[in-house]
Amino acid sequence: MSFPASYPTFVPKKMFIQYLDDYVSHFNISPMFQRTVESAEYNEVSKRWIVKARNASSGEVEIYSAKFLLVATGETTNPYTPEVEGLNTFPGEVLHSTQYKSGKEFTNKNVLVVGSGNSGAEIALDLANHGAKTSIIFRSPAHFLSREMVYLGLTMLKYFPVSLVDFLMVMLSKLVYGDLTEYGIGRPTEGPFYMKVKYGKYPLFDVGTYKKIKSGEIQVLPAEIIKVQGNDVLFKNDKLHPFDTIIFCTGFKRSTNLWLKQGDEYLLNKDGLPKPAYPKHWKGKNGLYCVGLSRRGLYGASADAQNIANDIKSIT
Repeated sequence: MSFPASYPTFVPKKMFIQYLDDYVSHFNISPMFQRTVESAEYNEVSKRWIVKARNASSGEVEIYSAKFLLVATGETTNPYTPEVEGLNTFPGEVLHSTQYKSGKEFTNKNVLVVGSGNSGAEIALDLANHGAKTSIIFRSPAHFLSREMVYLGLTMLKYFPVSLVDFLMVMLSKLVYGDLTEYGIGRPTEGPFYMKVKYGKYPLFDVGTYKKIKSGEIQVLPAEIIKVQGNDVLFKNDKLHPFDTIIFCTGFKRSTNLWLKQGDEYLLNKDGLPKPAYPKHWKGKNGLYCVGLSRRGLYGASADAQNIANDIKSIT
């Protein structure tokens, strides 16, 4: 079910939610909300998957039985905040990016954004736009690409090898953004889409952060925090910087291995990613599948879903 023709290329949140509601209605899907899966295990006797899920409203454990089990929990599941020496002494607010709402409440405050992925870059931009004194840590080199570049690259990946697409993206990035090392940001030696496939690391989709860094409204700080001392944060270059708030944009961990009992029909590794190599990564044994875990974004998830649907149809 495609997006309506009236939808823009980059779909806003409200329109995307409306699309999901229409999708559920059109296909007569009945989502079971507020459930946490506690275990999923294949029963050799019944030849079915037995899933135990806790109802958050009632507290009861519900049991589901199915011939097929699709793991679609995504690459970003459980928010991850690293351990930092002295963080417990920090008197200000400490947030994970998932808890961030708006920069309105941080006007004129000193805010440190830890992490330079898309969440970190956009939160830093929002903070700067609301008058916060914003600093960001770039823990590693980053590819800056505009949304138009990303869209072009994703389209080209349907027809051309990753190496060629990456070469073009890097050239365009250099033309538009120039040398970022003067601002404390390096450019990776590996291409942006290659890194997405290999490490699950997206390029930085720039929507205005670069201009704020260039103007000095967003300060780039050294990549490593040594420790926190009250309001002060000590960096690797031995400099102290005071902050009122620290926002960790440090990604997620997957917890699939805690509840999925795979036995001999393995599909996912301990990090919750497929063991079988692409493009056969989506299918396990005994009716076990995964979708959206190929590190290839929405296009990868779409291909997984179609492959799984076709496979189940061929069996049934």
